[in-house]
Amino acid sequence: MKVPIDITINGRSYQRDVEPRQLLVHFIRDLGGLTGTKVGCDTSQCGSCTVLLDGVAVKSCTCLAVQADGASMTTIEGLADQGTLHPLQEAFWEKHGLQCGFCTPGMILASHELLRHNPDPSDADIRHGLEGNLCRCTGYQNIVRAVRHAADALAEK
Repeated sequence: MKVPIDITINGRSYQRDVEPRQLLVHFIRDLGGLTGTKVGCDTSQCGSCTVLLDGVAVKSCTCLAVQADGASMTTIEGLADQGTLHPLQEAFWEKHGLQCGFCTPGMILASHELLRHNPDPSDADIRHGLEGNLCRCTGYQNIVRAVRHAADALAEK
């Protein structure tokens, strides 16, 4: 049995019939064709699948596509504004907050959620806000610097 759903991803409506048990991450990647959202651990431990669902950061590997029916979602591809990088994306680039890049989309979207609630976080706040996202490459120092840089850039706007 398939269930019809309609999800808006990055401003585009996706209407599909899906299995009730299909994970949102697979809907995004396989049916939506948006591969910036990564499948990392399938247990919500790593955060590489983080997206913004109705503006709130969620781990799409533990959310069913049917749960997102009628919702509006932003993936890493949709964070940029008409080809201009979001300040978080720019900061991760400028401050070398990425290495292999696998965790970067989830880190950026989790950081977006953090800055939405706390636009001037301390380094400890940043570390706490990113606890659910794992990076196996960078040691987090540059990630923290990137989030701090983005917070400063956003405050200037």
